[in-house]
Amino acid sequence: MKYLLYDVNPGEGFNLRRDVYIRIANLVRKLIKVDNWVLVLPPWGNLYHWQNVQYGLYAPWKNFFDVASLNKWIPVIEFDDYLKAEGSKVGSAYILQHYAEGWTGRWEEKYDKKPCIQKHNFHHRVGLDGSWFGQTWGTEIQVQNFTCLSIQGQASTLLPLIKQDLKSRSILIGRAETILHDEYGGKWYWAARQSMRFANHLQEEATRFRKNQLDSDDVHDKTEVKEDWRDTKIKRGAAVGGPYISVHLRRKDFIRARGDEVPTLKRAAQQIKNLLKKENLTTAFIATDAPTEDFQDLTTLLSGYKVVHYEPHPDFFQLWNDGGIAIVDQIVCSHARYFIGSYESTFSFRIQEEREILGFHENTTFNRLCGKKASCEQPAKWRIVY
Repeated sequence: MKYLLYDVNPGEGFNLRRDVYIRIANLVRKLIKVDNWVLVLPPWGNLYHWQNVQYGLYAPWKNFFDVASLNKWIPVIEFDDYLKAEGSKVGSAYILQHYAEGWTGRWEEKYDKKPCIQKHNFHHRVGLDGSWFGQTWGTEIQVQNFTCLSIQGQASTLLPLIKQDLKSRSILIGRAETILHDEYGGKWYWAARQSMRFANHLQEEATRFRKNQLDSDDVHDKTEVKEDWRDTKIKRGAAVGGPYISVHLRRKDFIRARGDEVPTLKRAAQQIKNLLKKENLTTAFIATDAPTEDFQDLTTLLSGYKVVHYEPHPDFFQLWNDGGIAIVDQIVCSHARYFIGSYESTFSFRIQEEREILGFHENTTFNRLCGKKASCEQPAKWRIVY
């Protein structure tokens, strides 16, 4: 048995990390053709948008995803299970980085062992077999071989390196977001993505909320899926969705970073009203990171319509925290009659993917709110491939 561990830049959010998982999962898919590899799932810590997660605490994947479903694509285990099996030792660690000289003008897949460009959390202790030590997911791990690796390429660019590292029973890939997908949007991408079903307790919470607050259920919405994602192949346009539109309105850092593409509350409200009239609906579900006062202002601007926002019971919040809330928001958005998201938001991207898996018509899915301009370019349509 061999183990592949990976980590992502601490500043990256939940939904980008989900994307990186697919890159690494499909790398493991190729590795298991030549040896008995298992992917170790990196615990979830205090991420950028998870402001209520105590620093230093880490949550397992089972809190948010159906790990049994993940295992139907590639072998995976939680980090705690790895520690029980192997202890806190790792054979080799490769910290990925871009080339210091940057883009050279000609694309080629390559990697080279180079001096470290950015700070990392590993340090060398003299006299201990040349080992390196570093805090990873709240645990000090010991690494026998440590290397910074400049790389330009896809996930499979690492295949020769991993295959040649014969002595290491376990390998850690740091800053895994540095590598690209082997085939973004292809059938292997979508297979890995379909395997990422949410944990049952979060699905159940979203189902309860949809039924009680939005008069929505899978039977009437035509969003039923088979128990095993491998048996699910839904015809496009088969899903109808609940009697509401869903809106992901990103605010906070986007107002500063993408100001021209983020609508004012007044402009957002007008676009929502137009959609409600167009779809002949009276209910809008809003998923947003906006402060409470902004949401209240938006509700006032939408006077005459039913505006719904998910607010968890304290017991739910205590158990599943910000991550659980975000996933419930995404599930509810995914089941709407019509969805409109925010410009270049990975939160919106993941909802679009869920709707593709459920079988919604693309015109009800790949939409986004316009900022300062009256009209704007809509998102690319990344259609599911089986």
